[in-house]
Amino acid sequence: MDDDGRYRDGRQDFIRGAKDIAKVAKKQVGKKIGRGADKMADEYTKRSYKRFEEEDDDDDYAGGPGNDGGYYRNDSRANDDEGHSDSTEGHDEDDEIYEGEYQGIPRADSGKAGSIDGVTAAQAQQFRDLSAYEGERRKDQEELAQQYEAILQECGHGKFQWTLYFVLGLALMADGVEIFVVGFVLPSAEKDMCLSEPNKGMLGLIVYLGMMVGAFVWGGLADRIGRRQTLLISLSINSVFAFFSSFVQGYVSFLFCRLASGVGIGGSIPIVFSYYSEFLAQEKRGEHLSWLCMFWMIGGIYASAMAWAIIPHYGWSFQMGSAYQFHSWRVFVLVCALPSVAAISALTTMPESPRFFLENGKHDEAWMILKQVHDTNMRAKGYPERVFSVTTIKTVKQMDELVDLGDSAAWHQKWKLKLTTLFHQVWSNFQAVFSPEYRRTTYMMMAVWFSMSFSYYGLTVWFPDMIKYLQKQEYSSRTKTFVKEKVEHVTFNFTLENQVHRQGEYFNDKFMNLRMRSMVFEDSLFEECYFEDITSSNTFFKNCTFIATLFYNTDLFKYRLVNCKLINSTFLHNKEGCLLSDVSDDNNAYMVYFVSFLGTLAVLPGNIVSALLMDKIGRLRMLAGSSVISCISCFFLSFGNSESAMIALLCLFGGISIASWNALDVLTVELYPSDKRTTAFGFLNALCKLAAVLGISIFTSFVGITKAVPILFASGALAAGSFLALKLPETRGQVLQ
Repeated sequence: MDDDGRYRDGRQDFIRGAKDIAKVAKKQVGKKIGRGADKMADEYTKRSYKRFEEEDDDDDYAGGPGNDGGYYRNDSRANDDEGHSDSTEGHDEDDEIYEGEYQGIPRADSGKAGSIDGVTAAQAQQFRDLSAYEGERRKDQEELAQQYEAILQECGHGKFQWTLYFVLGLALMADGVEIFVVGFVLPSAEKDMCLSEPNKGMLGLIVYLGMMVGAFVWGGLADRIGRRQTLLISLSINSVFAFFSSFVQGYVSFLFCRLASGVGIGGSIPIVFSYYSEFLAQEKRGEHLSWLCMFWMIGGIYASAMAWAIIPHYGWSFQMGSAYQFHSWRVFVLVCALPSVAAISALTTMPESPRFFLENGKHDEAWMILKQVHDTNMRAKGYPERVFSVTTIKTVKQMDELVDLGDSAAWHQKWKLKLTTLFHQVWSNFQAVFSPEYRRTTYMMMAVWFSMSFSYYGLTVWFPDMIKYLQKQEYSSRTKTFVKEKVEHVTFNFTLENQVHRQGEYFNDKFMNLRMRSMVFEDSLFEECYFEDITSSNTFFKNCTFIATLFYNTDLFKYRLVNCKLINSTFLHNKEGCLLSDVSDDNNAYMVYFVSFLGTLAVLPGNIVSALLMDKIGRLRMLAGSSVISCISCFFLSFGNSESAMIALLCLFGGISIASWNALDVLTVELYPSDKRTTAFGFLNALCKLAAVLGISIFTSFVGITKAVPILFASGALAAGSFLALKLPETRGQVLQ
């Protein structure tokens, strides 16, 4: 019995001791959690999350005596050793009640403080969760990049990629057409709309401004709602407003339509290159993206050929009264919308980028598309029995950023929430391009894009303007001058062109059914003369006297009569029209189209060379080398003293610089990860259009004044671009991030 009693007493002592140890441990844990919550509250008040992380790390690993706060501390063993002190004995019930304060059971006098500590702890935990989410997402993206490259290798390169090549090529062709449309229609449109020089300049720049806005907007959206869907929307906007612009009559409405058309086509370049790159394996990417650039050249050739074939045919027109006119240049604008319409039709048959689906957690959709790519290529190569062996693909961890308003919410509230959320997603993605990880790359790319665009677009517009200036100089050198001539009882019914008549006397002469081009009459006398059915351009009468002269159905408006005296003279049934400052005949129009055609065609050799060498010598060498050669070619501009010399230099510069553009497009695609690719590309392309506007405005202001400034500006920008390009990381041989 004594043994049994001792056994029971010992067992009870053991159980009592175990309970004491558990109570003390529970109390110490509660104290540690309380101190950690207080510490987090202090740190959150100071808005110093970085410091919080550092001290939290110190708590985990340092174990120093001064580290007395945080979630994890190495001095907990010391506190546990103190757990059996006499001060803890005999206070079990009080300790149980006191411990409730640290278990989320607020005391009557500390409810408010407890709630604040709970909110602070939740916010701190949210920060920790976000950091962990970013780390997991980055790890998923790295694993996906490697696996996706292996899958593309298994799918091979074949019929599917070539089909997509031609479909996306149509979209890129539409972008090339858009650049040339306004320049080709201006000589004809200025007659219909009575455009002044400032209005013509604005019409030429509005397309670039629209493309700048479109590149930024559509590039950002493509990373959120998909490449294919965004491209369809942007091309639809382009085609609709291009169609409307061919019918509108007023200058303001035409300007708006071309602006909206430019906004639509602005998404073409950033989306097309990103979209196509995500179907290309590493060893094919540089070459085939360079081949894709050829469609921009094809777009320029198409626009030049259509302008040459359509605009000079004035018979291709009709009018409804005097208010509505549809001339041949409007037919040309309509035809230029066809590549965009064709791209929309073809794109509806193509799938979304599987890489976009995987980045957004849509595994099954991506797997089906990759299987389609594999099966299409294998059947075309004669291996239909080969099975797509991939069963599971890594997807990137997602965070749901939408808030469900429920079925009771109104439709406009739901749409407002969706649009607001989408805007914040796009904006945060754009800000991520300037995060510390990508900041240096982005700034360097901005400098290279700006310098390339400033010099290229500035010079390509300066060349045609210089050719026009040289044509005017040559035309002026052939001007015939007549002094003190006397003409009586003569009928002029033939074209008068490029003549100056000074101090002449004309008595009872008739000017009927003729055209006057670049005619100037100075200090002359017209007495009892008759002007009927006269069409003129760049024609003026200065300090002349008209006595008993009749003007019937002419466009010799009074503002063509500079400081003239009218004595018993009459104007009847004046023609409606505009004062045109330039000679715009068919020969000059054909010359403009021919020069544009040659300049566009000249990039073909550069396209071929860059495509064949892109994966062999690397992107940086291609970009820097082409920029240096383009810089050297700028100094040959000083020898361009004739029309033929300027055309040759235009072709030389275009053929060399196209390799730089191809390398820059490939480099931009490969430097940014898939979830930021079109956002970064769109932003850089928008900056490119801004630089183009500045370059065109600056370079054209020196036409006829000096060649030195354009040469220095262009060569300096290209030299800076080639130097900065060498500081960028090489992406040849790397998987798509």
